[in-house]
Amino acid sequence: MIKYMTLIICFSYSILCSQTLSDFENYDLPIDSFLNGSEVTTGYSSGNIFLPNKYQDFGAFESWSGWGISTSTDNVTPGFINQQSSISGSGYNGSKTYAVSYVVGQSIIELTNNSIGKVVDGFYINNNAYAYYSMLDGDAYAKKFGGETGNDPDYLLLTIKSYLNGTLSSDSINFYLADYRFEDNKLDYIVKDWTFIDLKPLGNVDSLIFSMSSTDVSSFGLNTPAYFCLDNFRTLDISTSVESILDHTIAVYPNPSTDIVNIKFDTNEERTLTVFNQNGKFFKRVSSTKQLISINTTDFIKGQYFISVKSKQSPQSIISIIKI
Repeated sequence: MIKYMTLIICFSYSILCSQTLSDFENYDLPIDSFLNGSEVTTGYSSGNIFLPNKYQDFGAFESWSGWGISTSTDNVTPGFINQQSSISGSGYNGSKTYAVSYVVGQSIIELTNNSIGKVVDGFYINNNAYAYYSMLDGDAYAKKFGGETGNDPDYLLLTIKSYLNGTLSSDSINFYLADYRFEDNKLDYIVKDWTFIDLKPLGNVDSLIFSMSSTDVSSFGLNTPAYFCLDNFRTLDISTSVESILDHTIAVYPNPSTDIVNIKFDTNEERTLTVFNQNGKFFKRVSSTKQLISINTTDFIKGQYFISVKSKQSPQSIISIIKI
């Protein structure tokens, strides 16, 4: 038993130690600053990722797309003049710096250094202030989501795909930055808090492609401002094949969670689930033969945790969960 526990802890600890965090604080910008490419650059690097930027100066006006780096705190001003802000007025968990994407066709994240061709853990996403207020109230170019009655089934969707060795994956991850398609209008929402997106289901990648779609479109494309904000992008930087750290037959919900996280498997077999925090500290162990295993996270502090899943019939898997 001692040997078994040691193997689990060492395996989990190796994954935790091989992570690289991209939080953009390396730019050390003053508060309420914004880099949009005008400083003559092709993009921005942080941790093990590169964010390409396209900037053009037409004299009378300037244009940028792709990625910028922001420390803007203005989350109350609507309109294009506030395109550089997150709706929370800060980065994830109150941090100073975060990335802003203006998607023209698509935005790209390139993995660098030890992360190339390996698994990405995920990142935190939030709405951009310009896009948020446009969807909430409408503006000169875009409609108010829900329409005058609140019944219009509007949405703003971010789709993430991956490349590996020049091949575009058929898998994708969808995240709704706003969703008004519910029959009960009380369930309609526009994201206004930093939310974690798990990218491990995409497997090994060397770049990510971000595209946006909306119900509010014209012959020129989206009327809804095609912006979003990103922070705390985490690469796993592990050479192990994805099958050894990810079991695609595992469903985890709700994730993020407040008190209970459910983990559903496609078979009944004896499994041991071990929970660690980001520093590799042991929190809880649960053994069960059921297909559905529920873990109580009430006594967990807010943050990210990893669950090691071990059984005799399947390779070991690592699940990422968020306690909010």
